[in-house]
Amino acid sequence: MNQPYQSLSFGLADGVMTVSLLGPGKGNAMGPEFWEELPNAMDEINQMPDVRCIVFRGSGDHFSYGLDIARMMPRIAGMASGSPMANERRKLMAQIRFMQSGFVKMHESAKPVIAAVHGWCIGGGVNMIAAADIRLCSRDAKFSLREAKLAITPDIGGLQFLPHLIGQGFTREMAFTGGDYDATFAERVGLVNHVYETPDALFEAANTLARQIADNPAPAVQGAKEVLNYSVNKSIEDGLQYVAVWNSSQMQSVDFGEAMQATIEKRKAEFNKKINRGY
Repeated sequence: MNQPYQSLSFGLADGVMTVSLLGPGKGNAMGPEFWEELPNAMDEINQMPDVRCIVFRGSGDHFSYGLDIARMMPRIAGMASGSPMANERRKLMAQIRFMQSGFVKMHESAKPVIAAVHGWCIGGGVNMIAAADIRLCSRDAKFSLREAKLAITPDIGGLQFLPHLIGQGFTREMAFTGGDYDATFAERVGLVNHVYETPDALFEAANTLARQIADNPAPAVQGAKEVLNYSVNKSIEDGLQYVAVWNSSQMQSVDFGEAMQATIEKRKAEFNKKINRGY
């Protein structure tokens, strides 16, 4: 990475970038450093051709306690005071939009993003994992969209991403109650793909899955994510037209030719592990 980070650490191996939340608040709470550093980190990672998949995980005993309220209060004091002044409201809106930007960059990144959740995943943590492509958790994981108990509305992406993952009903239940939900619930409603018995098993599985993704030709994986993201609020016909345009160029690639030749020759294809355009 090109700059020092306080709230995140990074490890790159075999095309997989593992990003660990560090805090510095208790339970990897999301303080000023996190909100400033995540957008920059995503910009850096998106420009690294050696990275073909990203895994986000927590350090210590938890994924994240969510917003570090004590350390963020100076930045959201206008909201807490109930100030009606238009200038204060504009500042708060700009702050919220900036905080949203890191999660949006996760969602829009050409690189697949896996969230590996253990322990508590609260508030901002749930908003964050909702922006990932794939979510896994350990048996001890607990999820809470707790903003209602703080007299605010989830505003960092959860209400936009979650309905596409778990449906309107479960999203509304989580948002309205601010309750705590376990791994069994998360798997049942589709918030996570798989549950593992221990955090160590979770991290091993996340790394294995990420490497399976990274072993595929990058343009094909990028294309799948691009088309899926595009199709979220489009008709089936719009999605079919878009993927036809996308694949009409992808089928001219060296990797496609190698895949076809390897299939004919009954051998494992040898794909190019790097690609321009930030993938």
